[in-house]
Amino acid sequence: MSPRSCLRSLRLLVFAVFSAAASNWLYLAKLSSVGSISEEETCEKLKGLIQRQVQMCKRNLEVMDSVRRGAQLAIEECQYQFRNRRWNCSTLDSLPVFGKVVTQGTREAAFVYAISSAGVAFAVTRACSSGELEKCGCDRTVHGVSPQGFQWSGCSDNIAYGVAFSQSFVDVRERSKGASSSRALMNLHNNEAGRKAILTHMRVECKCHGVSGSCEVKTCWRAVPPFRQVGHALKEKFDGATEVEPRRVGSSRALVPRNAQFKPHTDEDLVYLEPSPDFCEQDMRSGVLGTRGRMCNKTSKAIDGCELLCCGRGFHTAQVELAERCSCKFHWCCFVKCRQCQRLVELHTCR
Repeated sequence: MSPRSCLRSLRLLVFAVFSAAASNWLYLAKLSSVGSISEEETCEKLKGLIQRQVQMCKRNLEVMDSVRRGAQLAIEECQYQFRNRRWNCSTLDSLPVFGKVVTQGTREAAFVYAISSAGVAFAVTRACSSGELEKCGCDRTVHGVSPQGFQWSGCSDNIAYGVAFSQSFVDVRERSKGASSSRALMNLHNNEAGRKAILTHMRVECKCHGVSGSCEVKTCWRAVPPFRQVGHALKEKFDGATEVEPRRVGSSRALVPRNAQFKPHTDEDLVYLEPSPDFCEQDMRSGVLGTRGRMCNKTSKAIDGCELLCCGRGFHTAQVELAERCSCKFHWCCFVKCRQCQRLVELHTCR
């Protein structure tokens, strides 16, 4: 192996270790047996945190259960959005949670970082509004009468606090001294894109007050969107993600589109550094589980169809008998009685 090849391999190894450590905090989602994170000693035992995150944990004990909820939200939403794709956000019981897929600078890693930072911002914001945290509450900067004529009132979600905490906790590894690699820049950009997906979809919710349900007075407040909406928005950004490369701009490094014909990405777009594998065959060195044994849709021409999902290998068909309720009737008062019916269905799994 030539010296240049050795140097490149060493760089890739360093980036992989760095990138894995940066997302290891997602392991919090697996710690359902720990109970509430309410003591400083618990912070030292939490698997996946770097030292600065341990220190943040000790200073913000009351927020850590929300961080864990954010990690759980992120994993669940990732698995929902990618449920019909070759890579379906499968998790491991080891570090990193998503396997080695997140150690590569692919668009899949970009989505994981974006949805994770959004999950923390969302969960912390909701905890503020529900009164779970002493350090924050409703957003009191939203008050008075709006240009539309309604009265700002109620409890507006304190998205500013949620975003600030997400930046401090999730970005801490990349923002550490000397972390200016192209992968660190990619992670930071996608972390921020995840948080912006919440900010750009903030909603105004209102309630009418008046005699007999009239709307003589209308009070409104700002609320975070459902997290499913955030997931949909980031999945669209994933589909249109921009491949970038690092370039010196003035005295600093920046990520620019690899193809000069593409328009520059915005702060809300996802970016990635290298193409994704096809995810067809199992490759544990790359963290790819493959699609063998996955259920597919025989009649679909989309990515969930057997032709694409099974990568042209073909599929097995089996008939399975399902038990389900049928012929349900309502009886006064008050219950529903159903028969138990058997139904044969065909299941298709990739070879």
